[in-house]
Amino acid sequence: MIALTIAGSDSGGGAGIQADIKTFQELGVFGTTAITALTDQNTLGVHGIYEVPPSFVQQQLQTILNDFSVKAIKTGMLFSAEIIEVVAETIRQQEIPLIVDPVMIAKGGANLLQDTAVKTLIEKLLPYATICTPNVPEAEMLTGMRIKNAKDVDKAAQQILQMGIQCVVIKGGHLEGADATDRVYTQQQSYTLTTPRVETKDTHGTGCTFSAALTANIAKGLPLRESIMEAKKFVHLAISTPLHIGSGNGPTNHFAYKDQQGICEVKVNEC
Repeated sequence: MIALTIAGSDSGGGAGIQADIKTFQELGVFGTTAITALTDQNTLGVHGIYEVPPSFVQQQLQTILNDFSVKAIKTGMLFSAEIIEVVAETIRQQEIPLIVDPVMIAKGGANLLQDTAVKTLIEKLLPYATICTPNVPEAEMLTGMRIKNAKDVDKAAQQILQMGIQCVVIKGGHLEGADATDRVYTQQQSYTLTTPRVETKDTHGTGCTFSAALTANIAKGLPLRESIMEAKKFVHLAISTPLHIGSGNGPTNHFAYKDQQGICEVKVNEC
């Protein structure tokens, strides 16, 4: 099976294109890429960003889609409104599941999506998304509302669903509590996936890793619910067995899911 990631390059290897390719490989999926930006970063932060010209992003996409039988596509760092527009125009012509990870801010605080591009993301790309996977700050930016608790998450999710998305997964890592609870919403149902919160600074690339695992599972033909469940296991195991690399926010362990044979307890509660 083949998946495509449209995202930025992380020179530190913990997030972006590098995290996506590692995750695809660990899950038995061949990864192809369209790179939107080059970043100069390590575990201490993003020190520089070089945007790939939108026309060349489009060229990469067309070249991949003309030759490869892509079964699922994910987007990560898109950076500018112009890049979002060319990605949306290309995706519009395909009948391939699209997973949008609305990457906006790096762990160290650097902006990975220009402020002027948020409106374009909502209006031009999200209507074509099968699944959107925002964390709490990203959900706040998409909806313009403050999210402090589970009730706020519910309201934000309903607003995001109205943007044309089939499924929203709002990740709970930024909310307080002893557990990390992700909330899943479709038009028909909602449920939560909970794992114990891991106290660690090595969480760089968790969002990319989760959405990449979800994309790989969709590419393999797994049902939506199972795809989300296994992605939750993948990222929890990656966080709970850190590699201790770098002096700042270290990367997650992409080897862990295969090493642990995917064994991880996730509590599921219907809402």
